[in-house]
Amino acid sequence: MARRQTDEEFTEFVHAVWPGLYRTAYLMLGDHQLAEDLVQTSLAKTYASWRRVKEPAAAPAYARTVLANTAASWFRRRSWRNERPTETIPDHGVEHDASTRPALVDALATLAPRQRAVVVLRYYDDLSVREVAHALGISEGTVKSQTSDALARLRVLLGDEIAASEGASRD
Repeated sequence: MARRQTDEEFTEFVHAVWPGLYRTAYLMLGDHQLAEDLVQTSLAKTYASWRRVKEPAAAPAYARTVLANTAASWFRRRSWRNERPTETIPDHGVEHDASTRPALVDALATLAPRQRAVVVLRYYDDLSVREVAHALGISEGTVKSQTSDALARLRVLLGDEIAASEGASRD
């Protein structure tokens, strides 16, 4: 029999996963309000399936997959605009090199939405090629080609040293 999750457990879950989902959403979208909307929409979809959660440890990955799928559906809309962010990434307790953060956010904003999503999920959320493919509903080959193209663009924009160090940590 499936373990039934309670509303209280979902509330605790939301408090635990919100910062990470928000950072991922912000890096994908480049806009704080849209990132909040994406996280809220994703958590609402997660809540709709919450009572069927069998393994609580899998819930964060499920919510991240919902977030990635929801973002991908937003990117497919004709009305979607790939606007450059003007704000910086909130820290939320994660250490970043403050000298490269604005440049990185600006560089991410120049990528196509799918490339940005692939890079964020691969390098920021530390997902495997298979996990990114599953989360975005694309093939592993597409993940690899999008990653390669995106890293090439980032190397041009940020310089070989920054992008190469990012790529070397995941190859």
